[in-house]
Amino acid sequence: MTRWTMVADLRRCVGCQTCTASCKHANATPPGVQWRRVLDMEVGEFPNVQRVFVPTGCQHCDDPPCMEVCPSTATKKRPDGIVTIDYDLCIGCAYCAVACPYQARYKTEKPTFAYGKMSEHEQARFDEERIGVATKCTFCVDRIDYGLENGLTPGVDPAATPACVNSCLAQALAFGDVEDPQSNVSQLLAENKHFRMHEELGTKPNFYYLWDAKDAKDGADDDKEKSR
Repeated sequence: MTRWTMVADLRRCVGCQTCTASCKHANATPPGVQWRRVLDMEVGEFPNVQRVFVPTGCQHCDDPPCMEVCPSTATKKRPDGIVTIDYDLCIGCAYCAVACPYQARYKTEKPTFAYGKMSEHEQARFDEERIGVATKCTFCVDRIDYGLENGLTPGVDPAATPACVNSCLAQALAFGDVEDPQSNVSQLLAENKHFRMHEELGTKPNFYYLWDAKDAKDGADDDKEKSR
């Protein structure tokens, strides 16, 4: 079964925020709402200190806490792993925003615009349904569904791939079907050490972070783990 997954290579991300800008452009989110954010972090101890840039947003969890607390069943998880919000069912209680450990959900109470008044682009993309309800990253599900209907491969063909992945200048972001062993994301995870954010919470995110290449010993340990 298909499970759409995003991968961020922390060795490649330069913190340019192009993914954030492209997400805002593609989804016409209002000021202050960033479905794709990049955290700027410092790690290590002086004098061995490094800056690390961490793209984040909705993790499209296999066990999403936001869905469990939703009293109106507006939040759902598709069979392909994408977590969605039905704006017609959402009552704007924001329980999901409180439950989300990734701070990935937003609620806009009234229309706001970048320059005080609605621009041409904002007017073209303005969606009254997104006022007073919970919103978040959707993995650009409309592009994925369009691509699948037209024989395209998400993560390979740009027209079927999330806007943030298409725009990444450093090619730090990748997208694909993690259940397909030949997919780009499966290959990246097989070749690199990786982690998922707040794995200890048991949410099982579908967003992985790469931080170093695997060596021969790591591969042997993986084989040993699989044989158990």
